Amino acid sequence: MTKKSSTMKVGLFGIGLDTYWPQFEGLLDNLLGYQEQIKNKIAGFGVDVADAGMVDNPIKAREAADFLKAQDVEIVFLYVSTYALSSTVLPVAQKLKVPVVILNLQPVAQLDYDFFNKLGDRGKMTGVWLENCQACSVPEIASVFNRSGIQYDFVTGYLQDEEAWNEIKAWTQAAHVAASMRSNRLGVLGHYYNGMLDVYTDLTKQSAVFGTHIELLEMCELKKYRDETTESEVLAKIEEFQEAFDVSQDCETEEIERAARTSIALDKLVKNRDLGSLAYYYEGESGNEYENIATSVIAGNTLLTGKNIPIAGECEVKNAQAMKIMAEFGAGGSFSEFYLMDFKDDVVYLGHDGPAHYAISEGRVKLVPLSVYHGKPGKGLSIQMTVKHGPVTVLSVVETQSGIRLLVAEGESVEGPVLQIGNTNSRYRFSIRAKRFMNDWSKQGPSHHCAIGVGHIANKIEKLGQILNIDVVRIC
Repeated sequence: MTKKSSTMKVGLFGIGLDTYWPQFEGLLDNLLGYQEQIKNKIAGFGVDVADAGMVDNPIKAREAADFLKAQDVEIVFLYVSTYALSSTVLPVAQKLKVPVVILNLQPVAQLDYDFFNKLGDRGKMTGVWLENCQACSVPEIASVFNRSGIQYDFVTGYLQDEEAWNEIKAWTQAAHVAASMRSNRLGVLGHYYNGMLDVYTDLTKQSAVFGTHIELLEMCELKKYRDETTESEVLAKIEEFQEAFDVSQDCETEEIERAARTSIALDKLVKNRDLGSLAYYYEGESGNEYENIATSVIAGNTLLTGKNIPIAGECEVKNAQAMKIMAEFGAGGSFSEFYLMDFKDDVVYLGHDGPAHYAISEGRVKLVPLSVYHGKPGKGLSIQMTVKHGPVTVLSVVETQSGIRLLVAEGESVEGPVLQIGNTNSRYRFSIRAKRFMNDWSKQGPSHHCAIGVGHIANKIEKLGQILNIDVVRIC
């Protein structure tokens, strides 16, 4: 879904002890070979790897710190190649001030003990042991980092350990998302839904935590683009509707054209303002020109959301952020709120009447007419879809008294009856059961909106939280 950028840089350096190299022939060459394997494997995840080489004394530590700092890396992977002094690590971490992922990776899952003990030369045997002695330095590094206030985490395993490599890949993906959020431009069009106190947010905090630029937009700019639409553009947009949606025969030609003009205007607004996401809402005097636009945005906003430019209704900035995170992880990210609970089937319904992520739909998305938008003025076209059956992740960006945190849960989108009311809605089952999920989720104080994506990616979101230095609460 989301094309990962190849320009995002991560750092890598190995640590060892220079005292060992003249003592044990071939040890350094073997360790450098393992480090090269690690570098190539990480590069295969679609990131640029800045490799500072083997750091085996404090002088090289300072050189590595200067090199990686100049490379402007998002995170740094520290490969513990053998026992190494913590004095070779601390200067690097102190200067970079980015999260450090400590790679405690042995060459093999299990030493061949019979072969080892038959070597007959205690010097050779010690060299082979030191080649597999990664774990020795791990507590020492953790102790120093804890006492120094340095942020870090571990990946423990061996070089062919698929589980370990999945963790490393998740770290690169989380770093990519953090970089994408920092470079994102989020548009705010219109105003909050009046009285939704949970939706109101501190835009400064959003920028401070995620690095997102907030672009405040005017309805008159959108109207200008809409007024400038040509008939050929409208025909092309209607054709795009037909390709992306299952357009109901009940949709009036006039409504389709109205939605097409607004969709064209939205595309121009996004392009001209270089937006990567948008939160919107507007209502005014009945029958005004802006109401004509606001009641015809759902189809166009769904197209943009499906292209990983997420659009959140009711001016829910926090949820636009959550949707963008999901989109950047390649999980989709559809605008949702709680609809109802089914206590017999033990499922929770979530959906919304606003834009959806059509790329994560179970089957084709339907474009249908609505005679009334519940709680909003006017009428027009809407989206009917269900999220793909299978694993899903629910995410909310939560604003608290002390700051911002991420709230996440993993569940399943399951088959069963849905509400045919011209809205997105799906049935979700959670391991902790519907009642407890509803209570535990709500107690964390999110807004009533959330973002839903396909796949289980809570562990990646937890890593993103570590990179951003914010709390992540995982419900299930």
